[in-house]
Amino acid sequence: MARIAGVDLPRNKRVEIALTYIYGIGRSTARSILDETALNRDVRIHELSDEDVNKLRRVIENRYKVEGALRTERSMNIKRLMDIGCYRGIRHKKGLPVRGQRTHTNARTRKGPRKTVAGRKRAPAKK
Repeated sequence: MARIAGVDLPRNKRVEIALTYIYGIGRSTARSILDETALNRDVRIHELSDEDVNKLRRVIENRYKVEGALRTERSMNIKRLMDIGCYRGIRHKKGLPVRGQRTHTNARTRKGPRKTVAGRKRAPAKK
């Protein structure tokens, strides 16, 4: 099993797809990595030699920010926005959508499950 950037890549997947299991690498980045290393996209992970895996590892470590470093950078960027108190930072703090989506309806992913507010009890009507 190939291990790159602390992630075990699935043995029976094509290299192009298996690289996307690494946080920070999508399909287009995986393609560019394979073009740089001159590897065939259709080869399965278990068919790669140790030399090929080392080529991939070297390119990813030298050119791309992935996994822990990328997660840290993203969280620090969000923390910076919250610390300076800008609009986006405030939305992050409140757990609301950051990019201008409507919240009157929808936005359930960001807001979480509905919190029902109990209705006010009224006194019976006078006759």
